[in-house]
Amino acid sequence: MAAARVLLLLSGHPEAATFSRSVCGLLGPRPGLEPRLTHCALKRGRLVLSRRPFPGASAKLPLQRPPFCPFAALDQRPSGPGTQVPSKRGVDLGVAVILQSSDQTVLLTRRTRTLNVSPNLWVPPGGHVELDEELLDGGLRELWEESGLQLPQGQFSWVPLGLWESAYPPRLSWGFPKYHHIVLYLLVVSQESQQQLQARIQPNPNEVSALVWLEPEVAGAVAITEDGTETTRLFPQDLPPSVMAMELQDDGRTGPLALPMSTLLRTTPTTPGDIERVSTGTKFALRLWLQHLGSAAQADSGPAKKESNMDHLPPNQGSGN
Repeated sequence: MAAARVLLLLSGHPEAATFSRSVCGLLGPRPGLEPRLTHCALKRGRLVLSRRPFPGASAKLPLQRPPFCPFAALDQRPSGPGTQVPSKRGVDLGVAVILQSSDQTVLLTRRTRTLNVSPNLWVPPGGHVELDEELLDGGLRELWEESGLQLPQGQFSWVPLGLWESAYPPRLSWGFPKYHHIVLYLLVVSQESQQQLQARIQPNPNEVSALVWLEPEVAGAVAITEDGTETTRLFPQDLPPSVMAMELQDDGRTGPLALPMSTLLRTTPTTPGDIERVSTGTKFALRLWLQHLGSAAQADSGPAKKESNMDHLPPNQGSGN
């Protein structure tokens, strides 16, 4: 197996996660849609996961998969001659940046329609982590490559939010998975406002076709449209019919786009298609972001210190230095 990027501690020794098996399933998923707090070591170019504490673990993060995860479905059926999932591949490691402005909005980008993987989806900037690359460095590199944004040193802080098991195609009914990732969502909090950050954005037309900044109220509505569930959700009555976004024009410049709220609230279709929507993993990350905002606000308003993911990090991993 090529250089293992995601390793599991199941019996005391690290072993490479296998492409065809659900990582969440091997670690023991929580019932329903509740994520499992998972001990992990964030090392150069790789991630070590365990359901129990282990020497070298640097964080304890929620790990989740969608209810329609194709690898979970494959775990429940015997392999046969028609199985097309490679058995000797590992699980890839990805990183995505939830960039928060000083006025508490977060950046999402729409992937171009011509991409081979997850086209037309609204996601935070992100991508593969390179070998021997620190996870924060990988996230900041992807942010720069996709949006043109470089964050000045000392003007941002960061904290890992959670882990998402991602597959493409996202449903087994779309075909056997070709890609299997564990995506680490990093919250990067800038000291600059949305307006200041927006002024420096230069989207990469090969990867990004539009961008939008979401306020907490809108992000909260998007976050509760949980794919794969039939639970009726009550949305705020004062949700706007659309939010203002920026779209790349043919001449390379950006122009205003009225992004319908109905587009942001769509769920994953059961049949293949490049329908514009927010990815399921992004909804998970937005829920974690809102929880973090709430915890930070509660900590600021009272003397009691609230535990956060930052408390599980070694020294110097909680800043942009």
